[in-house]
Amino acid sequence: MSSAVSEELEAAERRGGWPGRLRFALGTLAGVALFAMMTLTFLDVIGRKVFNHSIIGSVELTELLMLALIFCAMPVVSLAGGHVIFDLLDAVLPERIKRWQASVANLICTFLLAVAGWFVLNRAMRTHEMGDITAQLAIPLAPFHYSAAILLMLCAVMHLYLAVSGKFEG
Repeated sequence: MSSAVSEELEAAERRGGWPGRLRFALGTLAGVALFAMMTLTFLDVIGRKVFNHSIIGSVELTELLMLALIFCAMPVVSLAGGHVIFDLLDAVLPERIKRWQASVANLICTFLLAVAGWFVLNRAMRTHEMGDITAQLAIPLAPFHYSAAILLMLCAVMHLYLAVSGKFEG
């Protein structure tokens, strides 16, 4: 492991133990997916404009990279408290009510994300049974669906952690 990665992991540890390490790992994966998507799009445009030939399967790859980006970033955003919130009354509410409100909101998010994860898991099982693949590159879709389900469940766990611990960042 390079020293830069090792130093970043140590900094993540200092920022908050396992949540910091998890944010670093998933944030890195999301960043890699975004960079790969950007590079693929750039090369595809160059291929179309200069060589009059697109990269075969570039749309499929972009879709799969987008899936990875979104579902890796969701737990990171949850832990950072980066979701859109309605804070019109925050200036007048007592701190005790704001803490209760944040806990209830995180519990609702926990439930909704767990249900979404359950539905995506069922979809992944059907995709696996049917042997679904992408049209041009024949990439199996089930691993991506399973990953999305796991990351949705992980995001639900992050919201449960925030609700129970009261560690609200943002």
